[in-house]
Amino acid sequence: MKSVLAVLALAAAVACFSVAVGFAAEDTTPKAAGMENMNMKTDALSFTMKDIDGKDVDLGQYRGKVVLIVNVASKCGNTPQYAPLEAVYTKYQDKGLVIMGFPENNFGHQEPGTEAQIKAGCMTEYHVTFPMFSKVSVKGDDQVALFKYLTSQDVAVTAPDKKEVGKGDIAWNFEKFLIGRDGKVVARFANKTQPDDPEVIKAIEGALASKAG
Repeated sequence: MKSVLAVLALAAAVACFSVAVGFAAEDTTPKAAGMENMNMKTDALSFTMKDIDGKDVDLGQYRGKVVLIVNVASKCGNTPQYAPLEAVYTKYQDKGLVIMGFPENNFGHQEPGTEAQIKAGCMTEYHVTFPMFSKVSVKGDDQVALFKYLTSQDVAVTAPDKKEVGKGDIAWNFEKFLIGRDGKVVARFANKTQPDDPEVIKAIEGALASKAG
């Protein structure tokens, strides 16, 4: 009798172990798939971001256009770049250019306000009409995926001193990433480079002249 009970106990233990392993395998599969999907982002327009009003925006809707992505701040020495950014946007919007402003507080705490305050300031002082997005982190452990992708692309950075730097962290507010019609990063401009600098305009016009792949 004891032998029978021992066999039954062993069988029950094996069955419980098998069920537990089955549940564990079932739980980990979706997580692995989710991680794989994160790595499947193939270009800058594969992301969904929140606009300045908190609404989800699928950047894929801009595929086929040329996009200039800028990390902006309201209380920076570079903040007056809003004016030439708006001027460039106004000039080339009808030809297919979109400028996207992403507020961030990573450098010198120069974007301390809320989205509502940022929006009001941009519209009142600089009459910004190009798309503005919710505040994000563009550097560090909490860097958002879009900027993680942008800074991983090995494109030359055009700076006022003409030195070229490859991929890497954003150095300060108002760096600029030029995205071609196919969603790929085609150029990157340092924070001190003005939006209407001849090098920026040349790159924008070149991207606008290219057809999407």
